[in-house]
Amino acid sequence: APLSFRTETVGTLQKFVDDVFVAILSTKRPPPIAVRFFFDFLDDMAEKHGIDDPETVHIWKTNSLPLRFWVNILKNPQFVLDVQVTDSIDAVLSVIAQTFIDSCTTSEHKVGRDSPVNKLLYAREIPRYKQLVERYYSDIHSAASGCYQEMNSTLTELSGSFASEMNSLVALHELYKYINKYYDQVIMSLEEDTSGQKMQLAYRLQQVAALVENKVTDL
Repeated sequence: APLSFRTETVGTLQKFVDDVFVAILSTKRPPPIAVRFFFDFLDDMAEKHGIDDPETVHIWKTNSLPLRFWVNILKNPQFVLDVQVTDSIDAVLSVIAQTFIDSCTTSEHKVGRDSPVNKLLYAREIPRYKQLVERYYSDIHSAASGCYQEMNSTLTELSGSFASEMNSLVALHELYKYINKYYDQVIMSLEEDTSGQKMQLAYRLQQVAALVENKVTDL
């Protein structure tokens, strides 16, 4: 039964699944600058902290984009499209989402007679999908140089485009609420960071804290 179901289901959906995975994991059209910037940041952090295990960085990138964002969209297309997901469609999407998850892992995809059907359906295709993921990360790594300046330019442009539509003070306060949870750790990191020292970022954050809530500082 699992084999016949696999033949019918995979045979019908294979082209569509391939197209979706290729679209997600293609760099023929440059990935968003935010993705390139963040992946470059993860590579820098690994180098800074002496992490030379490529599997660790792979997991960081996988957890930050494919698993946090794309799996959610694959499993719940109604989040971005005006569609109705029935129980039968939800079951199919769950299999496709699980296939994507397995394709993003670095561990070997082992299946056996006792493996669940959703693990068996695309077992033969997963090694090929894994290669897509590896190539995607590698291509972004190769194209990430200089994206810091590009990211700054993009943010400046966006800020100017929506200057009249956003309340910057509210946005800044929301950011500060998050920073405040880790205030001591952030201050310490800024004091130890070379760029942070040059720009006196720790001192500036202390000033912000004093203005926002009269936090006791060494001003």
